[in-house]
Amino acid sequence: MSEVPSPQSLPLAGLKVLDVASFIAAPVAATAMADYGADVIKVEPPGRGDPNRHMRQLASYPPSDVNYPWEMDSRGKRSIAIDLQTVAGQGTLYRLIERADVLITNYPLVVRARLKMGYDHVSALNKRLIYASFTGYGEEGPDKDQIGFDSTAYFARSGLLDANRYDGQPPGVAMPGQGDRASGLSLFGAIMMALFMREKTGAGTLVSSSLLANGLWSNGVGAQAALLGSVLPSRPPRDRPRNALTNPYRTRDDRWMQLTVVLEDKGWGPFCAAIDRPDLPADARFADQLTRRKNAAALVAVIDPIIALQDWAYWRERLARHGIPVGLIGRLQDLPEDVQARASGAVVATDVPGMPWGLAVPFGIAGVTVPAAVRAPQLGEHTDDILRDGGFSTAEIAALRAGGSVS
Repeated sequence: MSEVPSPQSLPLAGLKVLDVASFIAAPVAATAMADYGADVIKVEPPGRGDPNRHMRQLASYPPSDVNYPWEMDSRGKRSIAIDLQTVAGQGTLYRLIERADVLITNYPLVVRARLKMGYDHVSALNKRLIYASFTGYGEEGPDKDQIGFDSTAYFARSGLLDANRYDGQPPGVAMPGQGDRASGLSLFGAIMMALFMREKTGAGTLVSSSLLANGLWSNGVGAQAALLGSVLPSRPPRDRPRNALTNPYRTRDDRWMQLTVVLEDKGWGPFCAAIDRPDLPADARFADQLTRRKNAAALVAVIDPIIALQDWAYWRERLARHGIPVGLIGRLQDLPEDVQARASGAVVATDVPGMPWGLAVPFGIAGVTVPAAVRAPQLGEHTDDILRDGGFSTAEIAALRAGGSVS
């Protein structure tokens, strides 16, 4: 059994991060930092705290007795409840900022201005502070103050939903948080770049990212083409695709596999051999890439019944033997038994009660072992400890509690 690392041995040990953010995308950047040793302080409003504490109640979240969204996005953090609507609460945050390395926020720009926690307000308090700003649509422009969620800014505005819909069908709906978590790692990357710069200059700075920018980046092939005036019509249905060799097929055991023969000149012959149809290359309809595109529906009609004759396990081995790229279209219910997900470190053991397995941040560092996740904090669980660490006296803490500025 490998030795459990101490927090002090992790790469980001000694960094103090203020997570003054809500929901998913911006807090995910802080989660990645906590996993690698940073002391992340979750600053939440009193009462109900970060709305992500209650997201599992939505109909779009799979039901569970474990508050898994909160555990996943807030593991390794300490919580303090501060009423930033009050002058005393703002002053409390300022004192914490004076000792912080990073402040992460996705509060709307107009809210930050009202709470006096925008970059211009706080940068003078700490010249070494990295201020990480996350928005729906960016820091400038006519929509900069528009509230954005991953469903609206990342998926809808970026064209991802439209690009993936089938001809004649309405756009699909993304699952909760799918764009948020990828976007959060973009903000994490910007923070790490700024910390690297600070090592050279000694000065902090402002970094930013947005859901719209990340959605466009994810949709890069289509988005870059659109900037050149080139777009594709809506995706045709599976039985008449643009390319029959990059198409899903159904196996005998009712699994769907994704065939992806990108290098057709090299892969067409081996594919035909793999499906025991060595006659197909001589068929004039499929003689070259152009004719295969033109007759894609006819080729699907040939491939469909062949794939349906055997189970996924057969096709996985058979196609791999012939060097044909193919992947099982996974179902979430398969994940608990996915040996590869655990072996690769994508799924890891946790110390969270009721949640023995969890998702790791999707990168690793050779020689660095991330400790098992512990439970996420209760609202205000660490208020007094955080204030004491921030230089507040016992009397000051008592006064803040009595006045309702912290809880």
